[in-house]
Amino acid sequence: MSNTLFPIFLKTETARFLVVGGGNVGLEKVETLLRQNPQIHINMVAIEVLPQLRLIINNHTNINLYEKPYEETDLNRADYVIAATNNRDVNRLIKQQANSRNILVNAADQPELCDFYLGSIVNKGDLKIAVSTNGKSPVLARRIREYLEQEIPDDVNVIIERLNEIRKHLKGNFAAKVKELNTITASFTKSIHEK
Repeated sequence: MSNTLFPIFLKTETARFLVVGGGNVGLEKVETLLRQNPQIHINMVAIEVLPQLRLIINNHTNINLYEKPYEETDLNRADYVIAATNNRDVNRLIKQQANSRNILVNAADQPELCDFYLGSIVNKGDLKIAVSTNGKSPVLARRIREYLEQEIPDDVNVIIERLNEIRKHLKGNFAAKVKELNTITASFTKSIHEK
């Protein structure tokens, strides 16, 4: 079966994430969210919290920690949920209750409970590339991300800014603009293949 995932890039300025679980998986998910937007709004519900995660929480006023067991009312402050507990039954309950409110859920290492995946993300300035293996091999996705991070030049944002300025000043219909931009960017892809 082919990968039917449809990648989207979510604007996180107003999104509210609920992360349930304060262990290693919760730590990883919070770090992932913060890498994409250090100001992202996160509510955390956890009975126990790793010291490293507590340090991150203490350094981010946009993260609220509730040290208690998960309750359905925790969903009142959520647009997206990450079930990061080590209890599969709790994760399943979170999924059922969240979905009944039309809230999407990611459950770590439980693809059958996921409405979305947090891909492995390459971030170079304005360029963002998400890599997914349909939830089957996060390790391979990470390796591909690492490869792309090494191969994509650090100054790619300069190229993006220049292309944006050129695009603003191009004349003609859409097809003519695309043709001109393809001609301009051909040298960039050629230089990558020559490495």
